[in-house]
Amino acid sequence: MLKKERHAYIMQQINIHNKILSSDLCVQLNVSEDTIRRDLQELSEENKLIKVHGGALSNSFHFTLQNNDIYSLSEKRIIAHKAVQLIQDGMFVLLSGGSTIRELVKALPPDLNATFITVSIPTALELLSHPNIEVIFLGNKLLKNAQIAVGAEVVQKLSTLKTDLCFLGTNSIDVQNGITDLEWEVIEVKKAMIQAAHKTISLAISEKLNSVQRLQVCPLPELDLLITELHPDNELLTPFREAGLKVI
Repeated sequence: MLKKERHAYIMQQINIHNKILSSDLCVQLNVSEDTIRRDLQELSEENKLIKVHGGALSNSFHFTLQNNDIYSLSEKRIIAHKAVQLIQDGMFVLLSGGSTIRELVKALPPDLNATFITVSIPTALELLSHPNIEVIFLGNKLLKNAQIAVGAEVVQKLSTLKTDLCFLGTNSIDVQNGITDLEWEVIEVKKAMIQAAHKTISLAISEKLNSVQRLQVCPLPELDLLITELHPDNELLTPFREAGLKVI
């Protein structure tokens, strides 16, 4: 594979999943660690990604409230507007992190009166601009790469909650493995969020469907709803519908 093709593949994976491991790229592209290291260094020097130990992060981790450089923004806005229809006055709603979740917050009607709970700093900051909702941030140790609070204290606080809805920003999802991710501490928090909610909704652009990461967040039956930018009858969603998951 030519270097240009490798770089295109790396950027595709970064844009879809926000984070990628060098070891995974070596297997996927069938090249050496040195080759991947050079590729990531070159892409970093071109300001296309953030090179970190063991892999790379999306530039979206350079968070500002004015950041408009969001991958698949139009698709994420479609998902956000679908998700907002599920939220009613008086609800307690759990939110994870991610750009799709931030688009959900931006789409909230200004007259909505509800309580939102999050472990994500960018999500909490976005929520602060809403005129009527109450915002609860569950803080503890901050995981810099994911920009969320993690650790035993956060998990314990989540175990005391019973919220109406939980919206999960999703890294990867498929029928066999459910939702999967890369960060162990993030996964522990997301598991606790699922247990704290009456209903759990996965938000995922269609490019994340049928992809798998190393660690499981939850099997498919633990989800109540999957929201993508696609029409619910799209054939890409057929395996999820056949597995019993409601999609919109």
